[in-house]
Amino acid sequence: MKGPPMRFPFRRSALFAAASLIALGLATPSLAQETPPADAAPVQVEPGVEAEPSPEADPATPDTEGQDPEVIIAEAPTTPEAPPIPAVWAPIPTDAEGGSAYGYYLAGRNALTSGESETGADYLARVEALTPEQPRVREQAFTASLLAGDLDVAARIAPEGEEVTPVIVQAGRLVAAVQTFVHGDARRADALLKTAPIGPPHDRAGLYLHPWIAAAAGDWERALAAPPAGLDPVSTLVARANRARLLELRRRYDEADAEWRDLTSHALASRLFRLPYGEFLERRRKRDEALVQYDAAVAAGATDRATMSARARVLAKGRPPAAPTWRQGAALALKTAADQAIAQRALEFGVVYLRLALNLDPTDENRFLIGQTLQQAELEPAARAALAQVGRQDIELYAAARVQSALSFEKDGQAEQALAELNRAVEARPNEASIAYLLAGQLVQMSRFQEAVTVLNGPLLATADQGFEVNFLRGAAYEALDRKPEAEAELWAALQKQPNNPTVLNYLGYLWVDSGTRVEQGAEMIARAFAADPSDGNIQDSLGWAQYRRGQFDVAVETLEQAVAKEPANAEINDHLGDAYWAVGRQREAGFQWNRVLTLDVEAERKAEVEAKLRDKLGQAPTDDTGAGAAD
Repeated sequence: MKGPPMRFPFRRSALFAAASLIALGLATPSLAQETPPADAAPVQVEPGVEAEPSPEADPATPDTEGQDPEVIIAEAPTTPEAPPIPAVWAPIPTDAEGGSAYGYYLAGRNALTSGESETGADYLARVEALTPEQPRVREQAFTASLLAGDLDVAARIAPEGEEVTPVIVQAGRLVAAVQTFVHGDARRADALLKTAPIGPPHDRAGLYLHPWIAAAAGDWERALAAPPAGLDPVSTLVARANRARLLELRRRYDEADAEWRDLTSHALASRLFRLPYGEFLERRRKRDEALVQYDAAVAAGATDRATMSARARVLAKGRPPAAPTWRQGAALALKTAADQAIAQRALEFGVVYLRLALNLDPTDENRFLIGQTLQQAELEPAARAALAQVGRQDIELYAAARVQSALSFEKDGQAEQALAELNRAVEARPNEASIAYLLAGQLVQMSRFQEAVTVLNGPLLATADQGFEVNFLRGAAYEALDRKPEAEAELWAALQKQPNNPTVLNYLGYLWVDSGTRVEQGAEMIARAFAADPSDGNIQDSLGWAQYRRGQFDVAVETLEQAVAKEPANAEINDHLGDAYWAVGRQREAGFQWNRVLTLDVEAERKAEVEAKLRDKLGQAPTDDTGAGAAD
């Protein structure tokens, strides 16, 4: 591959993966914990709590105005499809301001289509108020209210009836119960859940949530009831963990301890419960026993921030964490349901549960989780809106949110915004090498190579034990700056650390082939890279170019045609194919490919070279289209 912008093979997908892993490592306790496979419905049973009021004295109802989560709860496309405007609205309904149902409906539909969920929800709510007899409009307004995070409106207009899908009906009942609880009426919320228990597909969320609301309402018989028979094993364990917490709050400490002991005795699930059991033991002033739990978690591979902090706290004889309040416990129950839904790729359900959890417990951790889940659902603007709400109180979480936001901006092609977010992450955690590496990678993606080299040669990354990826990125930046000896040295160092890495093999091999310094050795390395990753069009281009440079023109044509098929918009590969066509006498096709290059995203140097080939070899003026050129 030739030319810095296109030759750089550290693909953006690789940068995305690295950013996600780094964000996970920097983020919240629950995110950093190992989770079971998706088909095992992973459980996060104790991500930690931040406040210390007693369960009987819940904090005031949070103000959620201005928050902008993104939720889809129906089996529908990502952007909600508005139902047809009713055929008969006669007379046309209007409000006191003179706005018509038709106008609001069209405005709401346009807003939703353009991603303005809050505005769309407001317009559709006005339509619903003017035309309550229209069930499809009511469903759309309900979904839009969830999109905008207006849960009180969603609870008020939640659709019911046999003609409404259970996904909507049960979500509406869940929202209504939670919002009733949020507004301080635990008894009524408990009654709602008793009268009409939450059914599929939201039954698991209802099962986890109800005991906390029942306890807040004083219904301890229901709160401490054993999990129902026939429940799947993972959900049974989660329900029992909730029961253990409630037994503690009921001051039935021996029973709570027995429940936790049994939960931590399960070979596969014990790691999920050692942290909450240790916290329980701390509150019971049994620090030595708590340390045993934390040490067992570390021995089993736990490296998350919550476990490590808990262990350090015990050793320092610090203050134990408070038990969760009713609302914090209810939020935790919904977050656990969200974890399981997300693991099963029901991302929309996961966001619904997390939004409800945020309303119960308005923490930055919950905002981060919402943003991350929306990102998984590829709802990038909404994800960034949620991540933007993560404040600086927890600086690690703030930095993780900035990294995730940068990832989202880069995915949407907004490189400058991505860079700004990474700079904020660096400012927040100036000694974090992983963030410095991502910053350098972003600078390389933006062809700001000298700035990238400055970061890569700084004290965080230029270390004796630096990873191969640092050597590789530095080599790519040096090569783009035409500092070939330094580039070769860095790429060779990367190869010694990762001798079979196809990206490194391809990059260094191409450098040698293209420069003519070690053509045979470079060609052999490219062949190894292609054998390791035959689906990569960039590596196949390198293979074809190595064949071309060795005079194997016929086979080079075949190889480069396949590379173009994989990367049709890559200007360099099209240019190489044009050269190969010319070498075998297929001049018209060569002209076609070179003119094709001029229609693509091509750097100025390559553009000038291609125009010269068209002029000098074919006697043609460039057409800037896919034609064969025009005669002079």
